[in-house]
Amino acid sequence: MLCSINSGKYVKTLPHKKNYDKWHKHLSDEDYAKIIDELGKRIDSQEINTAGWIPGHDWTGTVFEPIYYACGRNERQAGMFFGLILFNYLMHRPDGVWGFGRFEKDGVPIESTTYFEIKNPPSDCL
Repeated sequence: MLCSINSGKYVKTLPHKKNYDKWHKHLSDEDYAKIIDELGKRIDSQEINTAGWIPGHDWTGTVFEPIYYACGRNERQAGMFFGLILFNYLMHRPDGVWGFGRFEKDGVPIESTTYFEIKNPPSDCL
């Protein structure tokens, strides 16, 4: 489940679903499964996860590279699609509640969404 820190409410629908569906149809089930597996490993190994920092800048030779091709080699769209894959993954992950929002690091706004597990969330989120 996902809880928006900004609204204090649970999020139950994927934003930009039309784009997600358009790009997802160009990604094989096998590649998608590898991406989800890798996301699980990375999320399980960190308390705080910032979307843009997970795949890094160069996706060459990683499980994330097929996202780039699914988006017609458009880096901006690939970044957006990756963010939607992560959002969808955490929204449907059954083992916890994940808070998300936009934050700063050293006074500089972080461009990507940051996620973290909320321990003992209230029933209505926050």
